[in-house]
Amino acid sequence: MRFSRLGSVAAAGVLAFALAACSGGGAGSGGGAPEAGGATQAPEDLLVGVSMPTQTSERWIADGNSVKEQLEAAGYKVELQYANDDIPTQSQQVDQMITQGADLLVIAAIDGTALSSQLQAAKDSNIPVISYDRLIRDSPNVDFYVTFDNFQVGVAQADALLTGLGLKNKDGSAGTATGPFNIELFAGSLDDNNAFFFFNGAMSVLQPLIDSGQLVVKSGQTSIEQAAILRWQQETAQKRMEDLLTGAYNDGSKVNGVLSPYDGLSRGIITALQNAGYGGAGNPIPVVTGQDAEIASVKLINDGVQSSTIFKDTRLLAEQAVVAAKAYLGGTQPEANDTETYDNGVKVVPSYLLPIVTVYKDDIQKELIDSEYWTAEEVASGQAG
Repeated sequence: MRFSRLGSVAAAGVLAFALAACSGGGAGSGGGAPEAGGATQAPEDLLVGVSMPTQTSERWIADGNSVKEQLEAAGYKVELQYANDDIPTQSQQVDQMITQGADLLVIAAIDGTALSSQLQAAKDSNIPVISYDRLIRDSPNVDFYVTFDNFQVGVAQADALLTGLGLKNKDGSAGTATGPFNIELFAGSLDDNNAFFFFNGAMSVLQPLIDSGQLVVKSGQTSIEQAAILRWQQETAQKRMEDLLTGAYNDGSKVNGVLSPYDGLSRGIITALQNAGYGGAGNPIPVVTGQDAEIASVKLINDGVQSSTIFKDTRLLAEQAVVAAKAYLGGTQPEANDTETYDNGVKVVPSYLLPIVTVYKDDIQKELIDSEYWTAEEVASGQAG
């Protein structure tokens, strides 16, 4: 299984992320974790609660397993729970972790605004909280945030769309195509703060071309509220694409490209397009972007169906979460490389941002297979081993 393939990548990643003890108290310096500079407990005496949103996405299964394996390798006890995209379930699970005596919480929230009472309880028990990839909003009781550069994810997705259309080359130079091209826009779930960063990043690239007429959104649905897909559901994306085709393309015109922020949505979009006759002779599949390098979509890219995906190496994200956890549990504070961007509505949360990579067909070997994220056999089959 890919999820235990940490080996040399893990070792390199842990070495890459140095810890820096900050002066003073600050976020998380009290807590179930030791006071900064105070006596520390042995790792085997400390419990870390890890709350992940769902097991319906292979990405979150990988994240949860990676965080758990690396924490346990460091000697900590771990309680890992998945909430099946149900907000009350996640709230209850986090409550139970606090009751069980968790010394630190790592939370990837389903709804970034729905855990206020749990976070207050954590604060009252001096338990540091690390927000994992999805920013927890509207609470002062979030100590640290580990994620990728999410605005840049959106920029990269838009650039990939333009590259697929021929308006840009992979190196960023101007392509030979001129347009106009018909495109449609999809966004993530509005209860996920990342969806706004992805969409805003993409629109920073696409809006000038929409304004100039090089890109045409025939449906007219250009706001994130119109483009959003609740809970990032593949079936919901497929239905919306079907509705767009029926409503805006019943005059014989064609969709040339689709901005999709996530591979699961991309597969739903592609299914709708294929059911409408795209991908056949003389009717090529539109350029469709994605994110997360899910194995089913990597196969589609390898087969020339999906155009691209944004690879966010979640092994490195898990490693950074563990680095931050070790800092808090060891009585120091984790190093942030961004202290300005992620305002959760109450405070700017100190953050560590990781880089992203755009993967086209000719990048699969180098970025995904050589790095041992997927094997060649998994790419060929479209299934995790």
